[in-house]
Amino acid sequence: MKNWFKSGAPWIWLNGGAVALCIVMVVGLLGLIAIRGFGHFWPADIMQTTIVDKAGVGKAILGEKVRSETIPAAVARDGGYEIGDDVELVTRYLVKEGNRDVSARDFNWYLGIGMGEWEYPENAVSIERREWGNFYGFPQQLLENGAVIASLGEETFWQELSERVERSLDIHSDISHIEKGAIGRINHKLERIRLDKRRLELQGADAATMAAAEAEFAARRAELDAQYVEVKAERDALYKLLERDTLIATVASGREVKIPLQNIVRVTRPNAMGVFGKMGQYVERFWEFLSDEPREANTEGGIFPAIFGTVTMVLVMSIIVTPFGVLAAIYLREYAKQGPVLRLIRISVYNLAGVPSIVYGVFGLGFFVYILGGSLDELFYPESLPAPTFGTPGLFWASLTLALLTLPVVIVSTEEGLSRIPTTIRQGSLALGATKAETLWKVVVPLATPAMMTGLILAIARAAGEVAPLMLVGVVKLAPSLPIDGNYPYLHLDQKIMHLGFHIYDVGFQSPNVEAARPLVYATALTLVLLIIVLNLTAIRIRNSLREKYRSASD
Repeated sequence: MKNWFKSGAPWIWLNGGAVALCIVMVVGLLGLIAIRGFGHFWPADIMQTTIVDKAGVGKAILGEKVRSETIPAAVARDGGYEIGDDVELVTRYLVKEGNRDVSARDFNWYLGIGMGEWEYPENAVSIERREWGNFYGFPQQLLENGAVIASLGEETFWQELSERVERSLDIHSDISHIEKGAIGRINHKLERIRLDKRRLELQGADAATMAAAEAEFAARRAELDAQYVEVKAERDALYKLLERDTLIATVASGREVKIPLQNIVRVTRPNAMGVFGKMGQYVERFWEFLSDEPREANTEGGIFPAIFGTVTMVLVMSIIVTPFGVLAAIYLREYAKQGPVLRLIRISVYNLAGVPSIVYGVFGLGFFVYILGGSLDELFYPESLPAPTFGTPGLFWASLTLALLTLPVVIVSTEEGLSRIPTTIRQGSLALGATKAETLWKVVVPLATPAMMTGLILAIARAAGEVAPLMLVGVVKLAPSLPIDGNYPYLHLDQKIMHLGFHIYDVGFQSPNVEAARPLVYATALTLVLLIIVLNLTAIRIRNSLREKYRSASD
């Protein structure tokens, strides 16, 4: 036994067991997030039953069972329920009833005691709406301009309802395209005219120049106004078409509700769907989650703006941090004079890696946004003042702050890569007549590129998950538009963005509807993890290609 311990085998097994345990824990955590998050998109059956509340009044309920839990009977008795003394534990169920426009709450707890049999009516529908959350009930009639065109029980009712909902969605898509495309471009050009006029005034143009410019501006405005009238008429006609259709439905209590089809996103009959039908619905909902914009205070809809903002910010950050980090490492390793000053600089770089990220956020807000951004506005955008252009948090400052935060990682990794290049390679290059600069840039740096990519991989992994500094320098709860569009300069670095990490924080801790937001927190968290994995795998693939390319040169 003593020899076995001396051989070091126990420590190898201990390390191997620890690594295996960590892998199991990580996989288990990801599995839990995936089940609780992505399970939200599966069309759950709609159950109908009756309950007797603590006042002894019967009530019909209709909705989706979210989860159940067992609680002490004493807790239920304290809540006013009459439960026998011989009962110690009771089961209660959380039911998503929706219908916030009918009742105040869409999630409610009900005790299993006094609850009737569960039924799953085939005609029960779940209607996903643009406002007021989901609706659960029974459709009765479909109206067109107030006239009944189809009723429940008719063969064509469900097909007619599906076709008109699809028509409504297509019209909404056309309206969005007009508002973000044509009207957005017109507003952008009108703003440019205003800024051009303001620029001439600040430059002190004479009366003749101002008169000629004003005539040109008036002609451009008149042309844009004419375009806007045409586009607005087209949009108003589409809005008029949206108001045509209405669905009459009843809730569990029998109350009749009118739902305009323009407020409907999807109508689902989960109780009448088979496994393959639910799978198709699952894929549709999941794709909408990844490709659509958020709704209902971020508790409904998708997360595409957050995904886009995260990827854009990471790419801009990588473009900024890579050259600065590599050049700093090359100078420290190859050119700087060795001594106490250089050791102090290296210690400072190492310590920077341990500074809390919120400190970088405060520095970015104070120095980058207010000082640099304010100076840029005064020098290059005086016509926009007092409205700030770069003197306000935005994509560029968020990326620059994260670049500063991850700079020590890139510097240290690059220095380690440079130190591992064999001295014989350098001496061989110098012996063949190459200068020190040629040896560095044509021999040493290419061989150190895998280490540089390692630093970039670590920087991406950290930057993509940061939240605290971004809350101060450019990330917001809801960005009305993407930082890339068809208007010059196409990439708007001054624009605020959404971010997956901040989206998780906002939905999880700032949402007015906790139960509705809970599955979206899990789904968004897993999406962020998968996005980081994809970005890292891309960088790792590039690093491995570079390593294979220069392997023969390093041997």
